[in-house]
Amino acid sequence: MHVITHIIPLRTTRPVEIIDITAEIAAALFSSGLDRGQVTVMSRHTTAFININEKERNLLEDMETFLKRFVPKDGNYLHNLNPLDGRHNAHSHLIGLLMNSSESIPFSQGKLLLGQWQSLFFIELDGPRNERSVLLQISGI
Repeated sequence: MHVITHIIPLRTTRPVEIIDITAEIAAALFSSGLDRGQVTVMSRHTTAFININEKERNLLEDMETFLKRFVPKDGNYLHNLNPLDGRHNAHSHLIGLLMNSSESIPFSQGKLLLGQWQSLFFIELDGPRNERSVLLQISGI
């Protein structure tokens, strides 16, 4: 069994942004040279998350709209009274209560075993941010 750790650096440009990271993960998996195992994909942030969903333009727009409406940015949140980093981002943390910071995907013959319509997304809820990153831990043989 081998374990390889890889970081995917990201930059976000909008307050809420859904970024398809499937190709970057597949490339890291290919370069690992491993045949079968599991890839764990983890956001290293408390206001950005990992999700498996369908990549369809209108659906992605619907998702962004849903996230913005679900927990409004301008709510009366205690966290925003004295934020640690000066960002009024309580809404981002609250949405995160219902999201995953990581996903694990099996692979075989060096390929992710995602379903036909599945893609992996990095979901920014507190952008824009110049420095974001996704941690990959690839375990296999």
